Amino acid sequence: MLAVTRSTRAKNQQAKEQRAREQRAAAGERLVEAAREYAARGWATVTGASAPAAGDRACSCDRIGCPDPGAHPVSTGWARQATTDRETLDRWWERTPDANVILPTGRVFDVFDVPAETGLAALSAMAAAGAEAGPVAAVGGERYLFFVATRGAPEDEAEWWSCHLDCSPETLADTPGMRWHCRDSYVVAPPSVLPFGRAVSWVRPPDGSGLPDPLRVLEFLVD
Repeated sequence: MLAVTRSTRAKNQQAKEQRAREQRAAAGERLVEAAREYAARGWATVTGASAPAAGDRACSCDRIGCPDPGAHPVSTGWARQATTDRETLDRWWERTPDANVILPTGRVFDVFDVPAETGLAALSAMAAAGAEAGPVAAVGGERYLFFVATRGAPEDEAEWWSCHLDCSPETLADTPGMRWHCRDSYVVAPPSVLPFGRAVSWVRPPDGSGLPDPLRVLEFLVD
């Protein structure tokens, strides 16, 4: 009887591990497929950290007390490495299938990063006014990301700012309200998976239409 019980437990454990492997493989395929789709839109992509499935770390990086677990690039050279080349993307995700998807900003688009309640209120106001919101993503239940046309590198550079999140991602704690991700910054993109079961998902997925004017969207977010 004891031998039968042990055998049953072993089989159950093997089945559990097999399901976990299949789930990880499916998640990895969703991530690389998303990277391919972004590349097809002309959105450069780079691999990010991941949220370990188990253990005492919230992020796969080596930084103790990582301030932005699973939501930052793996390499400090991310700005130079980001690409739309499908073969490169496939190679990266074949090597690290659970890597989250990171999109550099200030190239094709900028991103307004706001608290979720602000994002919901702005979307409601924009719908009532008949204004185009453009693509919007949700980071867990905490933040909304509004994708808008990039400001690029305007002549009045002194009137703008960059986030430099590659150097200090902890700036989120310093600026918990709205952040404008532009040149030298990045965002974590759907369908990335963050610690504690939090996900990055599209509220309004990109549909191929033009991105909205950032100042127009900013009006609603400020209100």
